Amino acid sequence: MSTTDDNQPHLKRVLGRFDLVLLFVVAVFNLNVVPSIAANGGVTVWLWMISLLLFFWPQGIAVIELAHRYPGEGGVYLWAKEVFGDFHGFLSGWCYWTNNMLYVPTVMLYFVGVSVFAMGTGHAELADNKNFAMAASVALLALLTILNIVGLGVGKWLNNAGAIGTFIAAAVLIGLGFTVWSRFGTSVTAADFRIPPDPRFVLNSFGVICFGLVGLELASVMGDEIQDPQKTLPGAVAWGGMISGLLYIGATLTLLIAVGKNDISVLQGIVQAVSHMAGKVGVAWIITPFALMLSLSIAGIGSAWMGGSARIPFVAGLDSYMPPWLGKVHPKYRTPYAALVVQAIVSLVLIVINFYASGGVQEAFQTMLSLAVVLQLVPFLYVFAALLKFAFRRDLAGGRYSRFTLMVSGFCGLVTTALGIALAFFPAKQITSVWMYEAKMFGFTLFFLALAAFFFFVYGRLKPPQQRTAGVS
Repeated sequence: MSTTDDNQPHLKRVLGRFDLVLLFVVAVFNLNVVPSIAANGGVTVWLWMISLLLFFWPQGIAVIELAHRYPGEGGVYLWAKEVFGDFHGFLSGWCYWTNNMLYVPTVMLYFVGVSVFAMGTGHAELADNKNFAMAASVALLALLTILNIVGLGVGKWLNNAGAIGTFIAAAVLIGLGFTVWSRFGTSVTAADFRIPPDPRFVLNSFGVICFGLVGLELASVMGDEIQDPQKTLPGAVAWGGMISGLLYIGATLTLLIAVGKNDISVLQGIVQAVSHMAGKVGVAWIITPFALMLSLSIAGIGSAWMGGSARIPFVAGLDSYMPPWLGKVHPKYRTPYAALVVQAIVSLVLIVINFYASGGVQEAFQTMLSLAVVLQLVPFLYVFAALLKFAFRRDLAGGRYSRFTLMVSGFCGLVTTALGIALAFFPAKQITSVWMYEAKMFGFTLFFLALAAFFFFVYGRLKPPQQRTAGVS
């Protein structure tokens, strides 16, 4: 069954241009990854710039090109399927979905680390309490699942509120950083921006940076829910991408100025920096409202990724490569409720496993984040390879960009993505047991890939002959 078949259940078109720009900002600019990156020092600013040029810009080109050629629900799943065939489409969509089942729990943990500051500075230690972190994570996971089942018409307001919260939180963070720098100067020197003698920990951050810049494709995953996507998407991609890139660099510099790489907590680094700077300039009262605003932003991030990624198993269910009931639409709300419930259950299981298999909350966060990096970047191997395939075709009919643009963006994006995946296997400095980290990284990665092959070939055999398409060559 084609992912654009008129006989399939259709979802409501509720996302306008303003909604998309805010969706891109809340999905791409994730403050929760900034502390783990900034903890590696000023050299990460150069890594941000390299990634923006060689990964983020090509990603924008790819999203606009592929969404133009293949509009419809499914995004990276649909694109890889149409260009490379059914199995590659399924594997691309599977990795995109399973990554989010790992990533959403990291958002939950970051929410816990920030929200405790809203309860007062005396409660900050609760962020490292496994039982409290578990209970708070499960509660937020349940809330986001319910909101997304009710529908994007309702859920998008949490996404939008999260984007506005992101803008305000970033503005406060960067504004305080500028104030502290202008009044008191900074201890950061040119030496902090040089490559360290032992660059092992910095290597992991490159993969996390590429992961942090992913998100422009999210709206295309919900292609059937965008109003006039051909006109709406390109401008929204440009604005959302530009704003997100500037905010990332500004936030990283601010953390380095305010806290210093050796004192940054991967879960509380943002609020930690604001608390430090607010005390210096005499506005300590701002900490609690800032924590509330940042908590709203994080909830919006979780909602955006949960809602978007659930469309992958929804489409895979319609294509009969996963259990067909995953393609069911709620009779009242017209949302993929079965896929959302399954995603929430698997995320819950992963939260429990990582909590009790890791040395602490911060180590669990870092391990799940690295696993999410690997799985998230696999679909982008297909995305950039598709651009190269188009570039070498004789006929470019049906596209938006020139052969040269497709070739350069495809090559740069493919090399950067492969490098980001490889470097994610290097342990971050929060990891206490390297062998356990490597075992979980390789074990979980192989497990998810093997599970993808199992679902494809088992359910592929159950498809009626007329549904078995070979994909576009």
